[in-house]
Amino acid sequence: MSERWFDDLPEHDPNDPEAVERALRRQERATRRQQESGPAKSRKPALGDRGSGSRRGPGGGRRNASGGSGGPRKGRIVAAAAGAVGLIIVIWFLFALFQPFKGDGDGEPFPVKVPAGSSVGEIGDLLAGKGIISNATLFEIRATISGKRGDLNHGVHQFRENMSYSAAIDELSKTTSKRTISITIPEGLSRSETAAVVKAAGLPGDYMAATVAVKGFDPDEYGAQGRAENLEGFLFPATYELKPAADVEDLVAEQLQAFKDNIAGVNMKYAKSKNLTVYDVLTIASMIEREVSVPSERKTVAAVIYNRLKMGEPLGIDATIRFALDNWTEPLTDADLETDSPYNTRTNQGLPPGPIGNPGLASIEAAAHPADTDVWLYVVKPGTCGEHVFSSSLAEHNRNVEKYEEAQAAAGGSPTDCG
Repeated sequence: MSERWFDDLPEHDPNDPEAVERALRRQERATRRQQESGPAKSRKPALGDRGSGSRRGPGGGRRNASGGSGGPRKGRIVAAAAGAVGLIIVIWFLFALFQPFKGDGDGEPFPVKVPAGSSVGEIGDLLAGKGIISNATLFEIRATISGKRGDLNHGVHQFRENMSYSAAIDELSKTTSKRTISITIPEGLSRSETAAVVKAAGLPGDYMAATVAVKGFDPDEYGAQGRAENLEGFLFPATYELKPAADVEDLVAEQLQAFKDNIAGVNMKYAKSKNLTVYDVLTIASMIEREVSVPSERKTVAAVIYNRLKMGEPLGIDATIRFALDNWTEPLTDADLETDSPYNTRTNQGLPPGPIGNPGLASIEAAAHPADTDVWLYVVKPGTCGEHVFSSSLAEHNRNVEKYEEAQAAAGGSPTDCG
């Protein structure tokens, strides 16, 4: 026990044990009274007093017990700064998540197929990859907190670029099971023309790429003999009702199946007797589609083609030049008529290398069974809507051409009448 402790006792005789005991009891009573009445006021520490709980630092400045200079004030500043940074981060996150300044997106809507069984994360990656949304992770968070995570439907949906997460989720929440995609492909259209129809119908995918080749379908089985660079001629024209999740590959598969079903019923015996393959018949049929406006003329135009092939005369069908130039609307110039292409049937004898479009069944049957006639020339009949006058001699044809030109001059333009 420290001797200093005795110095704090009330006055007593240190050599008298009883006196020491009495002094201790008095000290204990005084201590209890002090505790019961509250803490005693501490004296104001003198400059440099070490009993105040603080000490001077090396530079003479006051430092708190934790060792920091400025103590509580500095802590409050740091805490405030951290809170401000945290608030900024929260505000940024909320803006990024809820996108108050984004809406239904930019530009024209375009179809996107969401595969069946896609997770929310996979859907987000798909949309982000196409520029529809800005971030796949935030999309998934937004779908979760909106309560629509389980409402996102597969199938074909219409999106725009730069859509808000909310707008994209709303589109995905629409039920596609009741939707059907109906596409009508007119007879005679080329692949490029059909691609435009397919795109306008909203079917997702690249039709031109999908119709280069299809596994399991070989044009050589139909006598193409290596000439077919793509599926032109085999893409059967019809009206197709497709499932909501369909894409161009599904359409092409149905077109090829429709071709197989229809071609199986066409008798090719006469064409084969003329050393023509099914592929040749399709080529003839595709030209018939372009030349004929009146259905009853199909077999007669087919006969003209057969007869000119037999005679060794160029077919002179300008639609083949249009195919080579991919120009189906603008007038052909004199330079166009001299185009250096195997599809130019003005400058080349025989059939073009392949079909110039995709014929329907009526033209295929006409190409397989032409009319029994010796006509090999024709010209548009004035005053009609696409009817022709057919001739079996050049002299007769020239008279018909003269009549056409007279009517053209009188009309000041085309002498046809489709009114």
